[in-house]
Amino acid sequence: MRFLLRPGWIALVVAVVGFAVACYALLAPWQFGREAQRDAEQQAIDASYALAPVPLADLAPDGVTPDVAWRQVTVSGTYLPDGEAVVRLRVVDGQPAVEVLTPFRTDGGRTVLVDRGSVQAESGSAVPAIPPAPAGPVTLTGRLRTDEADPRNRPVFEDGGHRQLYAADSRVLAAATGLPLQPGFVQLSAGQPGVLTPLAVAPTTPAAPRSRTSPTPSSG
Repeated sequence: MRFLLRPGWIALVVAVVGFAVACYALLAPWQFGREAQRDAEQQAIDASYALAPVPLADLAPDGVTPDVAWRQVTVSGTYLPDGEAVVRLRVVDGQPAVEVLTPFRTDGGRTVLVDRGSVQAESGSAVPAIPPAPAGPVTLTGRLRTDEADPRNRPVFEDGGHRQLYAADSRVLAAATGLPLQPGFVQLSAGQPGVLTPLAVAPTTPAAPRSRTSPTPSSG
């Protein structure tokens, strides 16, 4: 056992012990935090099914805050297709896709962001043809969502006639378009005017960057 006292072995033991301590002190709390966030999201989703949709202006007069995330709302107004953008590098049912964000001006004069869902793409870098949002007044039902954040803070860019970004973030799109978008967005429910492939009603953590799956039918 004397070989264990050699400098090389001592250094290896110290490295292994240091790694174990780092995992316990840093990685474990991070993982527990993500699980707690996921549990909180699931509880909010479960609770939302017991509540009827309410007017957006009543529930989130100044934009979406975490305490009302996932609640169902209704809103009437008109889509603003000139401000539309796509979120690139999404994955839906294992296939590349883009997520379509279209600003919406409410009858009350507010401007909110509507996530119309996803469209399958041929590759992660290609933007497919996107069915346009309906023109004229419509009434929508959807779920309130807080803004995402791109950890790399990549800028909005235009390519192939499409405004593109890396996260569903009303703040970034507002800066790029000049529209006075309120914080957060409305995730459109199935069967609504302008909806594409609806996003799943499921916690966004701890899954890797907003990978999406098709929604399962549910009441509400």
